[in-house]
Amino acid sequence: MSTTAVVVTLVAAFMTGFSAVSVFIGAKWVVEPLAEYGVPRTWWTRLGAAKAAGAAGLVAGLFVPALGIAAAIGLALYYTGAVITVVRARSYAHIPFPVIYAAPAVAAFALGF
Repeated sequence: MSTTAVVVTLVAAFMTGFSAVSVFIGAKWVVEPLAEYGVPRTWWTRLGAAKAAGAAGLVAGLFVPALGIAAAIGLALYYTGAVITVVRARSYAHIPFPVIYAAPAVAAFALGF
């Protein structure tokens, strides 16, 4: 695995992990939009856990590539669902946010696994 792939993977893991922690601690800038989009409060912990698992999977993928592949695919699907949720809520100005988080995960998949 190239140095670039390792760096991109670690950036993707950091960004996704940061997003997961933001959900867990109830950061206003994360949970207010979730409520706006109509995401049930009961889902928030599970969504955070999915992101945390994805971040951990990306890091583990540096040592076991199959885990990295699974994590990157899972995160790509997760963030695709996030884009769909934002579009359904008609919050079109917010579409770039899940795309920004998805990009490094997709790039890590393309570069290293």
